[in-house]
Amino acid sequence: MRVAVVSDIHGNLHALDAVLAAVDAERPDELWCLGDVVGYGPRPNECCETIARRADVSLVGNHDLGVLGHESLEAFADDAAAAARWTRDVLTEASRTFLEALAPVASREGVGLYHGSPRDPVWEYVLSAEVGVASLLAAPERLVLVGHSHVALEVGLDEGTVRGELAPPGTEVDLSSGRWLLNPGSVGQPRDGDPAAAFLLLDLRARRALFRRVPYPIERTQEEIRAAGLPESLAQRLGEGL
Repeated sequence: MRVAVVSDIHGNLHALDAVLAAVDAERPDELWCLGDVVGYGPRPNECCETIARRADVSLVGNHDLGVLGHESLEAFADDAAAAARWTRDVLTEASRTFLEALAPVASREGVGLYHGSPRDPVWEYVLSAEVGVASLLAAPERLVLVGHSHVALEVGLDEGTVRGELAPPGTEVDLSSGRWLLNPGSVGQPRDGDPAAAFLLLDLRARRALFRRVPYPIERTQEEIRAAGLPESLAQRLGEGL
């Protein structure tokens, strides 16, 4: 089975459209989404509608839960909380129903899917090899996929040897031995210095993973953020990948 994995779309429809066009060119068997479809960005309903239609598996993320009122916005940064409150006001009933049905954890084809991590599926950030290994040891699966950090990452554990590093576009990982934790990076708000939208291709039969990036019209999303009256910082950071 060949799978495309996306995460952290954050209401950025232009980024999502660009990623899905690239995904369609690869003709995978399934599409998996690791959560945070909304929050930060100006097109939450269109992103919910698209993921509800296209994804075979979808998780709920902390921003989704904050918008739904299931996580306190006191835990969010000021701009994130402002965006969550705005999203609550514009979210359609169909989008709310879609998000309410999701969980932060799933398993598919023997692969563990977590928004945050196996230790804390909602809130833990995996940003280091140390945390990645701890997460792998807490999971029953040999291959674990996480989102949440907005950073494309690979962490491997094979016979006591640890490999953990950022995964720039074009990085290919051999999954045939050991245990692996992979983060595809963010579709709608990358934070690894590369503003291009990120996704991951998995070939479960060949046991290989390929990290991909796709450019998109960032300025159009920035214009929509400003037109919606969302914090200016959310527009600026898109162009910096931070």
